[in-house]
Amino acid sequence: MQPSLFHQALRELPVLCQGRTERLGEWLANPTGARLAACAVAIAAGGAAYGFTLGLWRAPLMGGYVALKLPLLLGLTLLTNGLMNGMLAQVLGSGLSFRQTVMAMLMSFTTFALITGALSPVALALVWNAAGPGEPGGSVAYRVILLTQTAVIAFAGITAHRRFWPVLRAASASPRAGTLVFLTWLAGNLFVGAQLSWNLRPFFGQPARPVELFRADWNRSSFYESIYKNLTSFLP
Repeated sequence: MQPSLFHQALRELPVLCQGRTERLGEWLANPTGARLAACAVAIAAGGAAYGFTLGLWRAPLMGGYVALKLPLLLGLTLLTNGLMNGMLAQVLGSGLSFRQTVMAMLMSFTTFALITGALSPVALALVWNAAGPGEPGGSVAYRVILLTQTAVIAFAGITAHRRFWPVLRAASASPRAGTLVFLTWLAGNLFVGAQLSWNLRPFFGQPARPVELFRADWNRSSFYESIYKNLTSFLP
């Protein structure tokens, strides 16, 4: 991979956020090594920048931990779901190659990282001006920050996925096959991402709990088991 091609790919990254089907389709049709590398750098940088704001309210050390864990979460989700969807795309008759399917997911995750990275100064200002843990108003600040950060993540995720639905439909052998690939891609990201985020918690950090990289019981349960227990707790 030539450095000039990599730098050119870095300069083209804003194309991913513009949602132009023809430009995104060109990236999907030509998944070069330079573009793959540029996407990986953007995921690492954008994820780290926003991850720092997720944990900063609890403590600067927590911010540093999450700056490492958010790119790791994105990478593991991409690796796991990318392999699965690469095979499903063949089974569903989309006509997309394994490399193209992985590239589409990588582009989507890059868009997510670019959006959250761009919004990290806003999130940082919110955290910086909020009451800290143990201060008057700290409990209210925690809830506001938690809800705001969750809304930002949801917005970035929905936008990133929505950008690539028409691209997959246009690049696939048929619009129906492209839609099926997109739906399996979305379902896989939700399923895998939820479980991995459970294993890699905490991300926000709770005032009453110590700062830690991972929970001591990170592998003793699952996200779906916790949902089931919470739901059954309402039953008589």
